[in-house]
Amino acid sequence: MKKHLVTMTVNGQEIDIAVAPNATLLEILRDNLGLTGVKEGCSEGVCGACTVLMNGNPVRSCLTLALEAEGAEILTIEGVAAGGELHPVQQAFIDRGAVQCGFCTPGMILSTKALLERIPHPTDEEIKTALAGNFCRCTGYAKILDAVREAAGTPESGGHDRA
Repeated sequence: MKKHLVTMTVNGQEIDIAVAPNATLLEILRDNLGLTGVKEGCSEGVCGACTVLMNGNPVRSCLTLALEAEGAEILTIEGVAAGGELHPVQQAFIDRGAVQCGFCTPGMILSTKALLERIPHPTDEEIKTALAGNFCRCTGYAKILDAVREAAGTPESGGHDRA
Protein backbone atom coordinates (compact mmCIF):
# COMPACT_ATOMS: atom_id res chain seq x y z
CA MET A 1 0.00 0.00 0.00
CA LYS A 2 1.42 3.36 -1.02
CA LYS A 3 2.13 5.72 1.88
CA HIS A 4 1.55 9.47 1.83
CA LEU A 5 3.63 12.11 3.57
CA VAL A 6 1.63 14.08 6.13
CA THR A 7 2.91 17.19 7.86
CA MET A 8 1.24 18.14 11.14
CA THR A 9 2.13 19.84 14.38
CA VAL A 10 1.75 17.52 17.37
CA ASN A 11 2.00 19.07 20.81
CA GLY A 12 3.85 22.05 19.37
CA GLN A 13 6.35 20.05 17.31
CA GLU A 14 6.07 19.91 13.52
CA ILE A 15 6.44 16.40 12.16
CA ASP A 16 6.48 14.76 8.75
CA ILE A 17 5.29 11.18 8.73
CA ALA A 18 4.50 8.64 6.02
CA VAL A 19 1.05 7.16 6.56
CA ALA A 20 -1.02 4.52 4.86
CA PRO A 21 -4.26 5.89 3.35
CA ASN A 22 -6.33 3.90 5.86
CA ALA A 23 -4.25 4.72 8.96
CA THR A 24 -6.17 6.51 11.68
CA LEU A 25 -4.83 9.43 13.63
CA LEU A 26 -5.10 7.24 16.74
CA GLU A 27 -2.77 4.64 15.23
CA ILE A 28 -0.21 7.24 14.20
CA LEU A 29 -0.26 9.00 17.57
CA ARG A 30 0.00 5.82 19.66
CA ASP A 31 1.97 3.43 17.48
CA ASN A 32 4.29 5.75 15.58
CA LEU A 33 4.72 8.67 17.98
CA GLY A 34 4.38 6.81 21.29
CA LEU A 35 1.66 9.12 22.62
CA THR A 36 -0.15 6.53 24.71
CA GLY A 37 -2.29 9.08 26.55
CA VAL A 38 -4.56 8.75 23.53
CA LYS A 39 -6.64 5.71 24.44
CA GLU A 40 -8.32 3.20 22.18
CA GLY A 41 -11.69 2.36 23.67
CA CYS A 42 -14.59 1.42 21.46
CA SER A 43 -12.92 2.11 18.06
CA GLU A 44 -16.31 3.41 16.91
CA GLY A 45 -16.16 7.06 17.98
CA VAL A 46 -18.65 6.59 20.80
CA CYS A 47 -16.66 6.52 24.06
CA GLY A 48 -14.39 9.58 23.65
CA ALA A 49 -11.28 7.88 25.07
CA CYS A 50 -9.37 8.70 21.88
CA THR A 51 -10.28 12.41 21.91
CA VAL A 52 -7.56 14.82 20.82
CA LEU A 53 -7.79 18.45 19.78
CA MET A 54 -7.32 19.14 16.09
CA ASN A 55 -7.02 22.85 15.40
CA GLY A 56 -8.58 23.43 18.83
CA ASN A 57 -11.61 21.20 18.29
CA PRO A 58 -12.20 17.82 19.91
CA VAL A 59 -12.07 14.96 17.42
CA ARG A 60 -12.29 11.21 17.78
CA SER A 61 -8.88 10.07 16.60
CA CYS A 62 -10.14 6.51 16.05
CA LEU A 63 -12.42 7.80 13.28
CA THR A 64 -10.11 10.47 11.88
CA LEU A 65 -7.84 9.39 9.08
CA ALA A 66 -4.26 10.51 9.55
CA LEU A 67 -4.46 12.06 6.07
CA GLU A 68 -7.10 14.47 7.44
CA ALA A 69 -4.49 15.88 9.83
CA GLU A 70 -2.42 17.34 7.00
CA GLY A 71 -1.38 20.84 8.12
CA ALA A 72 -3.31 20.52 11.38
CA GLU A 73 -2.31 21.30 14.93
CA ILE A 74 -2.89 18.26 17.11
CA LEU A 75 -2.92 18.43 20.89
CA THR A 76 -2.85 15.28 22.98
CA ILE A 77 -2.91 15.01 26.76
CA GLU A 78 0.89 14.82 26.71
CA GLY A 79 1.01 18.39 25.39
CA VAL A 80 -1.41 20.02 27.85
CA ALA A 81 0.93 20.64 30.80
CA ALA A 82 3.51 23.36 30.24
CA GLY A 83 6.85 24.02 31.90
CA GLY A 84 6.41 21.23 34.40
CA GLU A 85 3.12 22.70 35.63
CA LEU A 86 -0.23 21.01 35.20
CA HIS A 87 -2.83 22.89 33.21
CA PRO A 88 -5.61 24.31 35.43
CA VAL A 89 -8.06 21.78 33.96
CA GLN A 90 -5.73 18.91 34.87
CA GLN A 91 -5.27 20.29 38.38
CA ALA A 92 -9.02 20.73 38.85
CA PHE A 93 -9.64 17.11 37.84
CA ILE A 94 -7.13 15.99 40.49
CA ASP A 95 -8.39 18.40 43.16
CA ARG A 96 -12.02 17.37 42.68
CA GLY A 97 -11.38 13.63 42.52
CA ALA A 98 -12.58 13.43 38.92
CA VAL A 99 -9.86 10.91 38.10
CA GLN A 100 -10.44 7.32 39.10
CA CYS A 101 -9.23 4.63 36.72
CA GLY A 102 -8.00 7.38 34.39
CA PHE A 103 -8.95 5.76 31.09
CA CYS A 104 -11.43 8.49 30.10
CA THR A 105 -9.47 11.32 31.72
CA PRO A 106 -7.37 12.47 28.73
CA GLY A 107 -10.46 12.82 26.52
CA MET A 108 -12.42 14.54 29.30
CA ILE A 109 -9.60 17.00 29.94
CA LEU A 110 -9.12 17.82 26.26
CA SER A 111 -12.87 18.27 25.70
CA THR A 112 -13.01 20.52 28.78
CA LYS A 113 -10.03 22.55 27.61
CA ALA A 114 -11.68 23.13 24.23
CA LEU A 115 -14.95 24.10 25.94
CA LEU A 116 -13.31 26.62 28.26
CA GLU A 117 -11.41 28.20 25.38
CA ARG A 118 -14.75 28.77 23.61
CA ILE A 119 -16.87 29.54 26.69
CA PRO A 120 -14.79 30.57 29.72
CA HIS A 121 -17.70 30.30 32.20
CA PRO A 122 -20.06 27.64 30.85
CA THR A 123 -23.39 26.70 32.35
CA ASP A 124 -23.97 23.15 33.54
CA GLU A 125 -25.91 22.45 30.33
CA GLU A 126 -23.00 23.70 28.20
CA ILE A 127 -20.60 21.49 30.18
CA LYS A 128 -22.85 18.44 29.77
CA THR A 129 -23.19 19.08 26.04
CA ALA A 130 -19.43 19.49 25.58
CA LEU A 131 -18.71 16.25 27.45
CA ALA A 132 -21.63 14.25 26.03
CA GLY A 133 -19.34 12.16 23.81
CA ASN A 134 -16.97 11.19 26.62
CA PHE A 135 -18.02 8.23 28.75
CA CYS A 136 -16.81 7.45 32.25
CA ARG A 137 -17.70 4.22 33.99
CA CYS A 138 -16.15 5.15 37.36
CA THR A 139 -17.02 8.61 38.62
CA GLY A 140 -20.75 9.06 38.05
CA TYR A 141 -19.95 12.46 36.44
CA ALA A 142 -20.67 14.63 39.52
CA LYS A 143 -16.96 15.02 40.29
CA ILE A 144 -16.21 15.68 36.62
CA LEU A 145 -18.79 18.49 36.55
CA ASP A 146 -17.28 19.87 39.76
CA ALA A 147 -13.82 19.79 38.17
CA VAL A 148 -14.99 21.64 35.06
CA ARG A 149 -16.72 24.25 37.21
CA GLU A 150 -13.56 24.70 39.27
CA ALA A 151 -11.40 25.06 36.16
CA ALA A 152 -13.86 27.68 34.90
CA GLY A 153 -13.69 29.54 38.22
CA THR A 154 -17.36 28.86 38.97
CA PRO A 155 -17.28 25.89 41.38
CA GLU A 156 -20.55 26.67 43.13
CA SER A 157 -22.74 28.34 40.51
CA GLY A 158 -22.11 26.06 37.55
CA GLY A 159 -21.80 28.99 35.17
CA HIS A 160 -23.33 32.36 34.50
CA ASP A 161 -26.85 32.85 33.25
CA ARG A 162 -27.13 33.99 29.68
CA ALA A 163 -29.98 36.45 29.40
